Amino acid sequence: MIRKMNWLSRTWLVILLAGMLAAPAAASGQAPKGAIRVPASSISDRVADGITGEVAGSIHAGDAGGDAQSREEEQREHEQEKRDREQERRDREQEKKDRELEKRDREQELYDNALEAVDEARWEKAAAKFDKVSKGGGPRADAALYWKAYAFNRLGRRDDALATLGELGRTYPQSRWLKDAKALEVEVRQSTGQPVRPESETDEDLKVIAINGLQHTDPERAVPLLEKVLQGSGSPKLKQRALFVLAQTGSPQAREAMARIARGQSNPDLQRKAVEYLGLFGEKESRQVLADIYAGSSDVDVKRSILRSFMVAGDRERLLAAARGEKVVELRRESIRQLGVLGAQPELWQLYQNESSVEIKEQILQAMFVAGNAEKLIELTRTEKVPELRRKAIRNLGLLGSQRAGEALVALYGNEKDAEVRREVLNSFFLQGNVKALIEVARKETDPGLKKTAVQKLSLMNTKEATDFLMEILNK
Repeated sequence: MIRKMNWLSRTWLVILLAGMLAAPAAASGQAPKGAIRVPASSISDRVADGITGEVAGSIHAGDAGGDAQSREEEQREHEQEKRDREQERRDREQEKKDRELEKRDREQELYDNALEAVDEARWEKAAAKFDKVSKGGGPRADAALYWKAYAFNRLGRRDDALATLGELGRTYPQSRWLKDAKALEVEVRQSTGQPVRPESETDEDLKVIAINGLQHTDPERAVPLLEKVLQGSGSPKLKQRALFVLAQTGSPQAREAMARIARGQSNPDLQRKAVEYLGLFGEKESRQVLADIYAGSSDVDVKRSILRSFMVAGDRERLLAAARGEKVVELRRESIRQLGVLGAQPELWQLYQNESSVEIKEQILQAMFVAGNAEKLIELTRTEKVPELRRKAIRNLGLLGSQRAGEALVALYGNEKDAEVRREVLNSFFLQGNVKALIEVARKETDPGLKKTAVQKLSLMNTKEATDFLMEILNK
């Protein structure tokens, strides 16, 4: 009992000393002459460190089993370091994938901006942007060469247009843009050589108006005319408008035409749009077309577009089938992600229970967070046996930010014995902005490391309650 009181006395002495050191600086803006200078930003850390040091000293002096505790602590630290190294490896792999994805996204953004310039008849700007995309050598490089030639043709630079089309054929002999390139080449060679004025777009404007009119006409007459536009050398705006009208026509002939384009009997840009429109406007028959294309395609980008179309159409059954049976991990992850966007909570739980891959289970946990499935996340925080998955569930529960999630985390912290799990719960309190729970831990926690973590989290939270508590510590 005496030993315990001595330890408590020393602990409060550390806190009082910290307050004494901080008080003069707070009152006058500078330390008195001869006083030790203590940065205000480090006071909470020093208080927590002091508590930790006093507890460690007390244990060393008064407990004959200290060596055994030290060995256990070293073992826990070793295991944690091992887990941290494994997590770092996985993080590096994910960062590499993220960088590749960011590069593709930047290229796609530049490509989309260039297409907008084409639609706005800013041919010089379009040609320059497509030139950048083509030189990047990415998945849009062949398309960029086609549209660069298209812009040159609109500028009246026929020789440059033909040279660019030649480069497209030589560099990408298997490109699906070659059919469009051949049609454009015929148009360029048939031209009179007269420069085309960029502002002279009345012919294409009239075509767009005519296409809009076909939306309400006889489908049997409209479909062949729309297909002719799609097979020609028109602008992206003209072709996408024709495709949009074709998708809304709803006739069997139109559906067959859309299916041909979605299967790849056109350029990749139109194929992706056809897939999107089949999901957006299509009924059961259109979704079956998409399912058939998915089953027969090896193009990851096309299959990803189809999965997104299934999400737009609300087709949980086909997304679940892809999440279960798809061999390409990237596509499995995409199907799981889309199930989360749909809020498919029962399907995600079913997947999680039957899955063995930790990586895929992490993706399912993320989708469960997106779907707002707090109840199953709460269950997993208690029952999941794989440590990294349990920590992921705790983290995602913190990100949900709901009152129910907060109550579950408080209960979990109170019942949990594992210090690492409790530390993850503290992090979730921080993610939630749950100042009340962190203050409660900082007041009552007997583990010095966890107490210090709670104080450190509070020191990062810019709220009145957190600041008042830190001042309370310093003023004791």
